Amino acid sequence: MNKPTNLYDLNYDELTNLLHNLGEPSFRARQVWNWLYRHLAGSVDEMTNLPQSLREKLAGQTTLGTAVIASQQFSSDDQTKKLLFRLPDGQYIETVLMRYEKRRTLCISTQAGCAMGCVFCATGQMGFFRNLSVGEIVAQVIHFARELAQTGEHVTNIVMMGMGEPLHNYEATLTAVDRLTDNEGFNLGARKITISTVGLVPAMRRYADEQRQTPLAVSLHAATDEERDKLIPINRKWPIAELMAACHYYIEKTGRRLTFEWALINGENDTIEQAQKLGQLVQGMLCHVNLIPLNPTQGYGGAPSSRERVEAFQAELARYGVSSTVRVRRGIDIQAGCGQLRDRTVDSG
Repeated sequence: MNKPTNLYDLNYDELTNLLHNLGEPSFRARQVWNWLYRHLAGSVDEMTNLPQSLREKLAGQTTLGTAVIASQQFSSDDQTKKLLFRLPDGQYIETVLMRYEKRRTLCISTQAGCAMGCVFCATGQMGFFRNLSVGEIVAQVIHFARELAQTGEHVTNIVMMGMGEPLHNYEATLTAVDRLTDNEGFNLGARKITISTVGLVPAMRRYADEQRQTPLAVSLHAATDEERDKLIPINRKWPIAELMAACHYYIEKTGRRLTFEWALINGENDTIEQAQKLGQLVQGMLCHVNLIPLNPTQGYGGAPSSRERVEAFQAELARYGVSSTVRVRRGIDIQAGCGQLRDRTVDSG
C-alpha cells in the first residue's frame, strides 16, 4: 500500500498535478490550496466546496500533516505552550507558542535532533537523527495557526530556532519559508520570519546571494576562536574570521541588519573582557546583539548570568556603539526556552 501524500509537502504545481492525475480540472488546485493555507482546514471533509467524490479520493490518498501530538505543556504564566510531536518514523520534535502583548510567536523545528553539537544546547546534546520535510516544517505552523484562529488570534512571527540547524536543512527550510510567505497562501510577511544559524558559512553566503527578506540571526556566543571552540564545535571548521567575513558579505549583499545571539554563561562569556572583545569584533557593523541569559539544560553545568553581570556586559557593548537587548525568557519552567528543546522520550527511555 502506498504511503499517503502529505499535502503540505506539495508546492502549487505539484498539487495541480496530483489533482490532474485524479481527473480533476486545474481550478481545484486553487480551492485546495486556499483550504490548506487560508482556511486552515483540519481535514479534507472541511473542504466543503469540493465534490464529495474528490474529498473521498483525497481522504484515501493524502493527509494533512503526518505528526501527532505526543504531549503538551503550559508554562506557569500561561503565556507559553510547548507541543511534542511524534512523526511517523518514531522521531519526535518540539514546537513552542509564545504569547506577548501584541505578538504570537512560534519557535519551530527544522530537524529531528541537531548535528552541530553546541555544548549548552539540549538539542545538540541529543545528536542528529534526520532532516524534516517541507511539510513537517510547515505543519507545525499550521497546527498553531488553526488553534489560534479559534480565539480570533493569528501567528504574527516565526523563529526558526527550535530543534536543528535550519541552514543544515537548507532546501526544505527555505522552501517552507517560501510556502509560508506565499501571498496566495499563508501570506506571512517575510520579515516576520527569522532564521537562526550557528555559522554555516557557505550556506550563509548562498542565503545572501538569494537576496532573501527573512532576517538572519547568527549564534555567536564567543568572540575568540579559543572560547568559541569550547562551546560550538563547528567553529573549528569555520572559525570566527571566516564567519565574520560571511556576516559582512550578508550585510553588503542585502543591506539588512544582522542579529548576533549571545547566551550569557556565568563566569564564562559574560565578563567585561568578553564584552570588549565582542564590541571590537562587531563595532561599526549593521547589527544588533540579542543577549540571552543561559537557559539550563541537563547535559551542561553552566549557569545563567546574574542581572548585574548582564547589565554590565550590555553597558560595555554600548561603549563600542553596539546596540543590544536582553531577551525576555519564556517557558523556562517547561524547558521551552532557547536551547532547551529536545526529544523528551530520550529522558524517559
